[in-house]
Order: sequence, then C-alpha cells, then structure tokens
Amino acid sequence: MRQSSHNPTCWLAVVLFLTSGGCGVFSDSSGPGDRTDSGTGGQASSGSSVLRLASTTSTRDSGLLDLLLPIFEQAHDCRVDLLAMGTGAALKTGQTGDVDVLLVHARAAEETFMTAGHGIRHEPVMHNSFLIVGPAGDPANVSESDVIAALQAISTGGHRYLSRGDDSGTHQREQSLWERAGGRPDWNRYLESGQGMGPTLVMADELQAYVLVDHGTWLKQAEKLELVPVVTEGQSLENPYAAIVVNPRNHSAVNTRLASLFVDFLISEQTQKLIMEYTIRGQTLFYPDRMNAESAE
Repeated sequence: MRQSSHNPTCWLAVVLFLTSGGCGVFSDSSGPGDRTDSGTGGQASSGSSVLRLASTTSTRDSGLLDLLLPIFEQAHDCRVDLLAMGTGAALKTGQTGDVDVLLVHARAAEETFMTAGHGIRHEPVMHNSFLIVGPAGDPANVSESDVIAALQAISTGGHRYLSRGDDSGTHQREQSLWERAGGRPDWNRYLESGQGMGPTLVMADELQAYVLVDHGTWLKQAEKLELVPVVTEGQSLENPYAAIVVNPRNHSAVNTRLASLFVDFLISEQTQKLIMEYTIRGQTLFYPDRMNAESAE
C-alpha cells in the first residue's frame, strides 16, 4: 500500500483534471479498482482492465506515482499493478512479457531494448538529476567537485561508499561514471546494498557513506537523514525517464490498449503539468519533457 504526501497545488490540479475529463485520451469512469504493489498481478490481455506497470523505485519512493496512478485508474476504470524495481530488472520483465508498460531511466539500455524488438513505443516523459550525498563532515573533501573527481577522491581516500549494485538505472549510471573515472578500484569500504533507492539511502545514512541518488528520492527522504548533498552539478548527472510499451507480437498477453493509454496519459499536457507542479518543501522533483513553452508559464 502506497502512502501519499502531496502539496495543495497538486491536489487542486488533480481535482481540475478529473472534473475536466482530460483532453481526448481519457475516458469517463465510475472509479478505480484496487491496486497492488507487490507483483505483476497475473497475466493481462488487450481486453483486461488491469495494467501491469514496471517502474523504477525512484518514481515510487519519490511519491510521484502516488499522485499519478489514481488519476489514470479513475479515468479508465482500471487497476494498475505496480512492480517497482531497478531499471535493469524492469527491462527484463518487459522482455519476458510479464508487464505491459515500463517507466525507466537508463537511456542506453532502453535503446538496446527497442532495437532488439522488445518494445513498440518509446516516449521521453521527464527528467531530473543525480547527486552524490555523504556525511556532513565530508571526509573526502569533495563538496561541489566534479563528479568524476569526487569518485576518484572517495576511492583513493578509502572512504565508505554505498552502491545499489542492482543493475538499476542509478547503478548503471554509477558504473558509467566509474568507467569515465578510469575504472572502479577495489577497496574494502566500497559496499553494495542490493536494494532500491529508498532503503539504500537509509542504509547509507546509517553507515555514514557516500551514495549516488536521484534528486526526487533525495528530496522525499532528506528530512529524515543526516547525509547532505556534496556533488550536485554536471551534465553527466542528468537523469532522463521514458515510458515503453512492451511488444505484443512477442507476448500475446500484453495489454497494449491500456499500455498505450498510459503512455498517452504520461505525456499529455495535464499530466506533464502535474509532474511540473509536484514539489516537496517547495522544490521540484521532476521536470516534464513534453510541455511547450506556453504551457510551462
């Protein structure tokens, strides 16, 4: 069961959204069905009222899906079964046809997925950024350093660093950063959690370790933690998210109708505005990719 914590502006937008009926891609409905967050909910089909969504833990842990999914469910009188996992695992569920649609953030892996014919539609949705957070005393002295220099200083100094180690989009980005840093050296204070972003942050806080985290999850959990941002700027920290419809030609159970409607929903003007207006303590978690300049004003 997901818990919600939304600001008044977002909820006002939700009310206006539901009463306006959307912009052509949304249907009237009597209300949403029950939703699960613990599995794929069994097989679906093109006529099913269940949408199986594999999404990153960051979109769940940030609270964004708590805002968006009930709107989609009510608009289409359906149930969304959410499977929150790292991007690598999400793409694998798409390959096996165990879900209908993906919301992920590892662009190179997404392109490989599409080239291999596992998806039929790939749509950029939004973006934010990664940052490195660490102990308040910053023992590696990397505050506001370039991210590559920061990783090198953390490893050279033998400081504690916690990786997700789970082939998630965050972990894949970390691996690419280590490659740019000349390869990740072995040191005994490099640790892996094997967990999603939220639990990894909590573990890093307990260990007083440096960790790479997406901006949305960080803002959602920062008040509970002693860690502080230390590296926050740089083009290599950009973090784009995209939605993918799984190829029904490979798996007949894929609910292409609801999957396509869900992607339409994510890139619609109303939802893009909700994404832009979703804030925590006045800070934006995600920035929409499909809003024109006029709509953003």
